[in-house]
Amino acid sequence: MPTRTIGDRRITLTNLDKVLYPRTGTTKGEVIDYYVAVAEVMLPHVVGRPGTRKRWPNGVDEPAFFEKNLAPHAPSWLDRRTVHHRQRSVTYPVFDSVAGIAWLGQQASLELHVPQWRFDGSAPGPATRLVFDLDPGPGAGLVQCAEVARHVRDMVAELGWETYPVTSGSKGLHLYVPLDRQLASGGASTVARQVATNLATLHPDLVTATMAKAVRGGKVFVDWSQNNAAKTTVAPYSLRGRDEPWVAAPRSWEELDDPDLRHLTFDEVLDRTADHGDLLAGLDPPFGGARLDSIDTTADDALTDYRRKRNAARTPEPIPSGVTATGDDDRFVIQEHHARRLHYDLRLERGGVLASWAVPKNLPEDTGRNHLAVRTEDHPLEYLDFHGIIPPGEYGAGTMTVWDTGTYDTEKWRDDEVIVRLHGEKIEGRYALIRTEKDQWLAHRMKQQSSSGRSEEFPTDLRPMLATAGDVEELDGSTWAFEGKWDGYRAVVEVRDGEVRLRARSGRDVTGEFPALGELAHVLDGHDAVLDGEIVAVDADGVTSFERLQRGATPEYRVFDLLYLDGVSLIRKTYDDRRRVLEALAALTERLTVPDRLAGDGADALAESLECGWEGVVAKRRDSMYLPGKRGAAWIKAKNWLTQSVVIGGYRPGQGNRAGSFGSLLVGIPGDGGLVYTGRVGTGFDDRALAALTSSLRARQRDTSPFADELPIVDRRDAVWVEPELVGEVRFGSWTEGGRLRHPSWRGLRGDLDPHDVHRE
Repeated sequence: MPTRTIGDRRITLTNLDKVLYPRTGTTKGEVIDYYVAVAEVMLPHVVGRPGTRKRWPNGVDEPAFFEKNLAPHAPSWLDRRTVHHRQRSVTYPVFDSVAGIAWLGQQASLELHVPQWRFDGSAPGPATRLVFDLDPGPGAGLVQCAEVARHVRDMVAELGWETYPVTSGSKGLHLYVPLDRQLASGGASTVARQVATNLATLHPDLVTATMAKAVRGGKVFVDWSQNNAAKTTVAPYSLRGRDEPWVAAPRSWEELDDPDLRHLTFDEVLDRTADHGDLLAGLDPPFGGARLDSIDTTADDALTDYRRKRNAARTPEPIPSGVTATGDDDRFVIQEHHARRLHYDLRLERGGVLASWAVPKNLPEDTGRNHLAVRTEDHPLEYLDFHGIIPPGEYGAGTMTVWDTGTYDTEKWRDDEVIVRLHGEKIEGRYALIRTEKDQWLAHRMKQQSSSGRSEEFPTDLRPMLATAGDVEELDGSTWAFEGKWDGYRAVVEVRDGEVRLRARSGRDVTGEFPALGELAHVLDGHDAVLDGEIVAVDADGVTSFERLQRGATPEYRVFDLLYLDGVSLIRKTYDDRRRVLEALAALTERLTVPDRLAGDGADALAESLECGWEGVVAKRRDSMYLPGKRGAAWIKAKNWLTQSVVIGGYRPGQGNRAGSFGSLLVGIPGDGGLVYTGRVGTGFDDRALAALTSSLRARQRDTSPFADELPIVDRRDAVWVEPELVGEVRFGSWTEGGRLRHPSWRGLRGDLDPHDVHRE
């Protein structure tokens, strides 16, 4: 067999004339030659990372397979590391040499996939970069991806980071962002998800952050999930297993302006690297350069982050060489910052620098609102009177003016809470800044303007606010927000001192019925919170299924409201304010599930819910306050199919294969005069439900009918009456003129409801 010396290694090469890309006639030998030639620029972006290979041993027209474990017959000189996953351990190759990259081609491993973290010794280390996978939906292409890429670049620039574009060689674009600070993979996912979600909100006609393919038409899906430690992305410079030997090719931002933007083949990439070198040179340390874990990231002083984000040759901002001045820690400034979006920056003099927060809506003027505040890097004292224009492309690009300035008194200054009294020309009063998680804070104008205020009492036993059935199709998206209606159990969750309690809509404690949701204590570690949401289970298509929840499928908790957080009650805040705080909390707690809202007006929301197979839509007035336990017109629900909660008042004995059980249930709805009969339900029961219901019904038998009205003769014949204690749910076609359910089908018991909670919906 032919061998070849690559670096200091001898590699056996076989079947070099085998065609791997039939359309272009590209052979295995040419693939190996490409990987050898491109290794110098490729290695910095894969070294230290576990390599997952996608192999096409018989060419791209034949099936491929992923390979993670390194085979026993692999060359002994290949570096390898073992990662212990939840259910198994995998030994991955780690590519750190030209010979290793060439071995990829010998294996017909056309694609190499790596995560965004590097090993720290033998264990997975922190993420070193972010990645966004821009995936065009039907009707969209590279041009739309390029437009979204520019939006991502501009948003990421506000965080002080640079973005590098790569045409993926498949359909869309990859965007890489080098991190200048350590982030665990969970933190990286959180940052990326927030960027994607914000873009979907700002550009709903162009961007979606939702994985469901049904909502991607004409849009670009910004996939943030590949920042998860368990996920991988095809490596820069990797070939792709497509019809032609396209490459995940680094590009310049100028190229993305080309309306004829297209993917590049391997020979084009080699020509470009010969002319321009590695366009991703700033993404990862050069191969053979300093190890990631040997780079000194210790801040020299409090302004190191500030200086690192700015170029003194390009920005008019003050950039002192160090912390040289001190004061009395009593000056403040609020600057109006017209960056990509208008926001305000609060800066308080502290320890020779200005402690700074970005406050999108400025400090609240009244005590009824909390505003989000994001802690940013400390600024120099010279920034107290700075105003000017920060050039495009620079961190914080835009116009900055002084909105207010003055002095302040400090009442409390801790890492998680700051209370000050501001004395400005425009603003005067006592304010609290409360840290919720990491760099996310709440800005709150104190109700008591004296210094004796205390945090609000933790609310217990709250009943959820209820929606009124109605039509949402004509509702305007500027006044109303739209959420999916989930097919599950409504529940209020209390998380306090590391313990979780779940309360059903009726107020009954159901914590013991859903032990898996105890993990919310870990998800919200360090927080006291009261959440409103739905306990659901999903089917194979990701659609919520009440029946699966009834059968004991793994539950999840979908949160759509936040009523209390860390000493601050949000009940009297508007829906938009509560939602803003909830999304900020979710961005910092990766496993808290907060479903995206539906874009557009009511008609758009209904159409999307139908397409996705959801139960319906709930519309909520943006200015509405939360009314615990009450049903109001500020929340309106519209269902895509009809369901009704009912109370069981009796049953008719079963016959044939249902002998010994029941044939149909006799159900009703409580009215002013008692339980009003609404019909028989005889379908929708599986064997498990039949057995469980039969046992429960026999234990509740009584001699007389619990219904206020007399049942038709055919329905009451042989009827067995029961105490009206069990609540169930049925799905049905419509109501008859006589108030009966037409074609009802059983869905399951509603243990979260009491009979007095049931009404005609």
